[in-house]
Amino acid sequence: MAGERVMPAETEPVGRVRFLVHKRQPILLVDFTHCTAQQMLQVVEQVQAEIAKHPPDSLLTLADYTGAQVDKAAATRIQEALVFDRPKVKRSAWVGTENLPKAFYEKFKAFSQRDFPRFASREEALEWLVST
Repeated sequence: MAGERVMPAETEPVGRVRFLVHKRQPILLVDFTHCTAQQMLQVVEQVQAEIAKHPPDSLLTLADYTGAQVDKAAATRIQEALVFDRPKVKRSAWVGTENLPKAFYEKFKAFSQRDFPRFASREEALEWLVST
């Protein structure tokens, strides 16, 4: 992706949780692309471990759900994580949510008391994240 540089992440050997730099700003990418529900549970654990290392209101995050298989267990775990991560996250953007059931999306927002703007591409989401 143009203007994007990948920084190594110590917490994720397969690269599903890593920092990108877009317009000189670090953005935590949570890459759920084509994950099974079981894999999503593992990624959520890694996300929480990484987010816990950062000060309040300091992170920009981008979650990509393209082709992910979200079941009730994965949705519940994601919902819980979103609540715990809320104090550390300044802004979040999501892509690839076309297959994410609307009920899950609405529960994520309501339970965590956060908004998760959805974008058609990573590039659009990255631009929005760094816009203010």
